[in-house]
Amino acid sequence: MREYRSKGRTLFHIFNYTFISILLFTCLVPLIHILALSFSSASYTDSNLVTFFPKGFTLAAYQFVMENQMFWQSFGVTIERLAFGVPISLALTVLAAYPLSKEEKYFPQRKIYMWLFLFVMIFNAGLVPTYLLIKDLGMMDTIWALVLPTGVNVFNVVLMMNFFRGIPHEIEESALVDGARQPVILWKLYLPLAKPSIATITLFTFMNHWNSWMDGRIYMNSTSNYPLQTYLQNVLQSSDQVLLNSNNLQSILDRMAVSGQNLRAAQLFISMLPLLLIYPFLQKYFTAGLVMGSVKG
Repeated sequence: MREYRSKGRTLFHIFNYTFISILLFTCLVPLIHILALSFSSASYTDSNLVTFFPKGFTLAAYQFVMENQMFWQSFGVTIERLAFGVPISLALTVLAAYPLSKEEKYFPQRKIYMWLFLFVMIFNAGLVPTYLLIKDLGMMDTIWALVLPTGVNVFNVVLMMNFFRGIPHEIEESALVDGARQPVILWKLYLPLAKPSIATITLFTFMNHWNSWMDGRIYMNSTSNYPLQTYLQNVLQSSDQVLLNSNNLQSILDRMAVSGQNLRAAQLFISMLPLLLIYPFLQKYFTAGLVMGSVKG
């Protein structure tokens, strides 16, 4: 059966598709430009002749990155940060959201905790007190300085809480009748039903840890402990000096094939690959988890 479309609806679809196409184009253009720069030779990149297609195709920048020990060392720090940070943040979010999803007759202090969470979400102690706290706890130059301060994200807690509140109460009541305790109800009933919300929070947490660079600059005194984004931020500021001081390039010709621009582009593109590979698999859960977790207050 053919759908009837009025003129207004047709114009809406045209405007909608045009707007989305422009938005998609603006998102892809920088990525394509960075990819083209990474495969171009130094003479073309330094002359600003590269747009969307590589000129003087070369893999010298990627060869330099593969031989750069500092890049892979910071990459390993970021992987370690994700290995600890994502599970810890997810566990703390679930443990905070589950009791807050209960009604006040089962959890009388719910409002107090909700106001406390909202207060710390709006106001924070500031950079200097946070730095002094991390220093006094002895977490400077450790992976815990990158993981624990961002362990609980109030936005994620509210998202998960609202998702839990959307689950029918009859499921919990039937489990209580059968003698199940709250940990069993959470583990065997609520968590399997909350897969879309868990996938959404996992994606948010992953991106926050992956893209964060300021905490590495503040809490890490040694450059060997820098996460990937902190290292890349240094590269963006002083890549030419890093290139000149590098011992990985074996000849003057190799140095001439790599410049600061295509070196930065190659490292930036490699750092984006994990996000480009992971995001499509979580996309189907992302919309459902975000919408279903934001319906109820």
